[in-house]
Amino acid sequence: MALKAQALYDFIAEAGNNELTVKEGETLIITNQSIGGGWIEAQNSRGEVGLVPEDYIEFSKPVPSFPGAGTAAPAISVGNVAIPDLSIFDSYAPAAAPVQNQVDAGGLSPQPDTPDTPVSPYLSSPDEASNGNDPWSVWNADPSGGSNNNWASNPEGTQTGKSPADPWGSVSQGHPQAYQGPDIYPYPYLIDNTGAEDDEWDDEWDDMKSTGGYTESESGDAGAIQRGAHASSMKISLNNRFPGFSKSGPELYLLCKQIAKGKEKLPIYIGEVGPVWSYPETQLDCVVADPKKGSKMYGLKSYIEYQITPNTTNRPVNHRYKHFDWLYERLLDKFGSAIPIPSLPDKQVTGRFEEEFIKMRMERLQGWMTRMCRHPVVSSSEVFQIFLTYKDEKDWKTGKRKAEKDETVGVMVFTTIEPEAADLDLVEVEQKCEQFNRFTKAMDDGVKEILTVGNEHWKRCTGPLPKEYQRIGKAFQNLSAVFNSSGYQGESTLTDAMTAAGKTYEEIAQMVAEQPKKDLHFVMETNNEYKGLLGCFPDTIGVHKAAIDKVKEADKLVATSKITPQDKVTMAKRVSTMSYALQAEMNHFHSNRIYDYNRVMQLYLEEQVKFYETIAAKLRQAHSQFTTM
Repeated sequence: MALKAQALYDFIAEAGNNELTVKEGETLIITNQSIGGGWIEAQNSRGEVGLVPEDYIEFSKPVPSFPGAGTAAPAISVGNVAIPDLSIFDSYAPAAAPVQNQVDAGGLSPQPDTPDTPVSPYLSSPDEASNGNDPWSVWNADPSGGSNNNWASNPEGTQTGKSPADPWGSVSQGHPQAYQGPDIYPYPYLIDNTGAEDDEWDDEWDDMKSTGGYTESESGDAGAIQRGAHASSMKISLNNRFPGFSKSGPELYLLCKQIAKGKEKLPIYIGEVGPVWSYPETQLDCVVADPKKGSKMYGLKSYIEYQITPNTTNRPVNHRYKHFDWLYERLLDKFGSAIPIPSLPDKQVTGRFEEEFIKMRMERLQGWMTRMCRHPVVSSSEVFQIFLTYKDEKDWKTGKRKAEKDETVGVMVFTTIEPEAADLDLVEVEQKCEQFNRFTKAMDDGVKEILTVGNEHWKRCTGPLPKEYQRIGKAFQNLSAVFNSSGYQGESTLTDAMTAAGKTYEEIAQMVAEQPKKDLHFVMETNNEYKGLLGCFPDTIGVHKAAIDKVKEADKLVATSKITPQDKVTMAKRVSTMSYALQAEMNHFHSNRIYDYNRVMQLYLEEQVKFYETIAAKLRQAHSQFTTM
């Protein structure tokens, strides 16, 4: 009997890749399971045969049986770090809300929580695009209210006298959200981002998980957006928003009995603006360039490979998008509890080999890599260095395996942090956490507003506004043609000038349509990158809030002999360490924010000045052709 399967999601075949288009819920007959690379061969109801992503289908299978609930859970072990029994926190955890209520509140998706599940709610307006999958929704209720950002605006002391790498240098780069793709952005070739690309160097299989995307809906308002949420961002989110139910919550670090002694240490110093990371003497940078198309599986599958050249070695290495995705996953696993790791530019199924898309992806990968290079902790990490400096495939595989076995991940990354300052009081720790939460939330709202306004302006510049100038130009030329038909001697002096004025307005129309690519593009890309970066803060700050709550419970735990008084002291000391890490990260963020926005606003206004000066020059030229009567 033929093996059958059901399509879990829509999949659109890429022309020339021997793929099969399927619709969600469609029943398929499996004709070949041994294709490999994450693909299977299937036949649809119309008799068409082709390749389908294995993760997009569900085989018919018997319902598995599960063991009883009475089995004891195995002990947790992280390397040579002794982990305490964290079940003592269970009695203090809030009661679990029914799943339906969590879905209604927007906290969880009603769809299965797997990396392969595309989450694509339809939003009817740009405003909803800012709120539909808002990572800040869990923090929106701020009992303290208001905002009190007293951080110094001068970033001196955060970069050890070194200027950040110039993102607007010789390489064309627009800074992605270094990110998730923009929610609202008018590029027509960046659509249908619901698919995927390869995700494993060694086995050459294609990981078909959705990383989200956006497309302008064909129905509804002009700003209607269809977008997906980056599945991997739920890794931290689901653990940290319900830390009472997770053995990987902050208590794993707060109560571990012994900190592993290793070479990896992250010092924090007190600079002019407060706690700062240790910055390298030479700023790391790299160039992403020279995209080339390759193929595998005897030409059945194609991919784009990029050349990355770091300034430390000046020796290029080659990576496909799936390798960037692997790096992102590793950085998120290792540093996500302490450092916001923005997601990559979106994956895409259709059109991913078109020149415009490749150019845009390379630009956004450049922006993402530039931001990672500028972070002193990320850029000096082993996993990031092996990505940039591997010597050959064997060296890459060795480093890759080592990174995947790294046990200092999640909240345990705080065991490597060594602040050179006195321990902070819990009240001060909580105040700093709330301050950062309020600022990042407010900035997130401001960035989304700029993206919404910028998107609307872009559409006007490429749509109705040029048409208005064209209509004015045509009207002048039509009237000139009427005048010219009068046969009156000496008419040409006027008609020639009117015709030239009409053509001038047509030229202005073309200039208006092309101008957003010269200036607004960089404003949109920078804000889109920061939107993705700010979207990471709720999870990162959530880890700190959960740790503060655990320390607040310490008195109750001591009173009930769950922990010792010394454990309480240790917890307070370690939450202080976490606070220093958060403050160092925020100072790094502020320093980069001031630099980035100063630079992009300069570029935008410079281009705007050139634009209006050119228009003024054209109008003066048209004016000079009319005689003074």
